[in-house]
Amino acid sequence: MAKRNANLAKLPGGYLFPEINRRKKACQDAHPEADIISLGIGNTTEPLTPHITQALAKAAEGMGMSDGYSGYGDEQGFEALRGKIAEKLYNNVVDPEEVLVSDGAKCDIGRLQLLFGADASVAVQDPSYPVYVDGSVIVGATGDFDESKQQYGGVHYMACTPENNFFPDPADLPPTDLIYFCSPNNPTGAVATKDQLKALVDVARKNRSIIIFDSAYSPYICDPELPRSIFEIDGARECAIEVSSFSKPVGFTGVRLGWTVCPKELVFEDGTPVLQDWNRIMTTVFNGASNIIQHGGLAALDEQGLAEMRETVGFYMENAALIKACLDDMGVQNYGGENAPYIWAHFPGCDSWDVFAKILNEVFVVTTPGAGFGPAGQGFVRFSAFGHRKSILEATQRLKRLSL
Repeated sequence: MAKRNANLAKLPGGYLFPEINRRKKACQDAHPEADIISLGIGNTTEPLTPHITQALAKAAEGMGMSDGYSGYGDEQGFEALRGKIAEKLYNNVVDPEEVLVSDGAKCDIGRLQLLFGADASVAVQDPSYPVYVDGSVIVGATGDFDESKQQYGGVHYMACTPENNFFPDPADLPPTDLIYFCSPNNPTGAVATKDQLKALVDVARKNRSIIIFDSAYSPYICDPELPRSIFEIDGARECAIEVSSFSKPVGFTGVRLGWTVCPKELVFEDGTPVLQDWNRIMTTVFNGASNIIQHGGLAALDEQGLAEMRETVGFYMENAALIKACLDDMGVQNYGGENAPYIWAHFPGCDSWDVFAKILNEVFVVTTPGAGFGPAGQGFVRFSAFGHRKSILEATQRLKRLSL
């Protein structure tokens, strides 16, 4: 009989978000009359915009016609879409050949871990999106879980806390093969400055590390002085891969479309171009993003689509401002929510899951416990700005009734 992948047994408990849903369901079962509002999972709520919807509908209709039908396409994505991403989102500082289109950033992160394998040493922000660690566990790159520290022995955790402005000192970073870094950060909402990213790039080049830079929330950056891409930083083309997505800025969470940028200058220790092997991975285990959905991506990058994207982002950022104002009124210290759709609220001396349970069971609002993002998240909960305006307004009124 086939043996189980032993690495799966190293994952403690369930994945964070299914566990939140389980507890939400238990609360609903106990209070069937309650209208539970979710400010937890970062799932978009607003409809797709008209220009994108029309493009998707036209592409779907075309698939039903002889002269419009298309089967397999290039695994790397439409040439037109790769070119448009390079032009509209990167100002042509990347080459279209370096852009590989996919079904989303989370999927790409998993495939990147397949690319680098079990022998790659890993550093992650703490707190950080769980898939960076969990995916590394599954491929066998992390060692065993230390219950006392709530950490994996083979992972270097870069603490990102209010004390260091949510950016670790690169000088304290030991040499690792991979550095997972997300800006704007999920869950803290912090955005790295150009100087901070330059310091990270410099240490990655010195240590011959590769940065996996997650920029999925970059359209939410309002401050023009803050970088939206790692490739705005000198030297990054020699040490970084960028992962990004259409999910959060245009509502493609259930539609699925993302991309990676892998520069031609990036090479392995033996001189092999990383792009060569990344292309081999993508063409082996992936058959390309949906042809219909790629037409939606093209529309999103038209001038009208970009204008609609800005409106959608602006709506969610207004939600973030409402949540921040509520927490301020309650006297709860909070971070983020200004260049990112997440607000990171601090409850000193409290267990994150206890705070989560209190908010859920007292006022029927779902948040995300910070401890689920890493040891440094203990004492925090994350509020998501993704929600209908009516729900956000109702949730803020309920939160003010919370007994702290």
